[in-house]
Amino acid sequence: MKKLMYTLLIGLIAAALTACGSNDDAKQSKSDDQKTAQTEKQKEAQEKQEKQEKQAKEMQKKLDKQKVDEKKTVAVVNGKKVSGEEYNAALATSQNQYQQMGQDPTSKEAAKQVKQQTIDNLVGQTLLLQEAENKGYKATDEEVNKKLKETKKQFKTDKQFKAALKDAGLTQSQLKSELADSIKYQQYVDKDIQTPEVTDKEIQDYYDQFAKQSQSQASGGKEQSQMPKLEDVKPQIKQQLEQQKKQEALEKKVEELKKNAKVEVRL
Repeated sequence: MKKLMYTLLIGLIAAALTACGSNDDAKQSKSDDQKTAQTEKQKEAQEKQEKQEKQAKEMQKKLDKQKVDEKKTVAVVNGKKVSGEEYNAALATSQNQYQQMGQDPTSKEAAKQVKQQTIDNLVGQTLLLQEAENKGYKATDEEVNKKLKETKKQFKTDKQFKAALKDAGLTQSQLKSELADSIKYQQYVDKDIQTPEVTDKEIQDYYDQFAKQSQSQASGGKEQSQMPKLEDVKPQIKQQLEQQKKQEALEKKVEELKKNAKVEVRL
């Protein structure tokens, strides 16, 4: 009897050990599968990132080809020369706007538009700044230094700020000069460029148009997001319309100034 019990006991222990071993093997196998899957995902993510970085570098090379010699005079506005350096800075803004709209600024047709938009913006800004100076607007040292401090706050360290200046090809003195121009320009725009008030009807029309576009996209097979209530987005719509009206007023003023200005484009 004892021998039988001992045999049965050995059998039970063996069975238990086998089961444990099987569970351990199953757990190990599952763990290995998870690690393999995780490794594959990491590999895919890395390959995707490398591909995106390569595409970004290729695009940047194309964008850089649109730049001009920094020392080149691209335009003369009422005797003031506009440099290639200024053009390249404005060009980057125009290129970025096209990219934000999902367009390739280096395509043949877009490249022409980007070039024209950039030179038009430069001429317009120069005319408006000249008008601001003619009106007597000035930037005090206190205002410039305040702007400079605000600019520096965007960087964690002074080293990063100086590196950014170097990348932009600017000295701190040149930056202060640009900040002074921006202050004079803003003073002029705020006080001399009058824009009509945004009406409730305009806000309602803008909202209705957006809702209509949203419904059209949904009928075209695109997923429709739930429309927010008008009162929830009214401040944002008002601000958007105010910016549009301000831009239209500035464009109108530039066209007026061009009538009596001597503008020579050399690009």
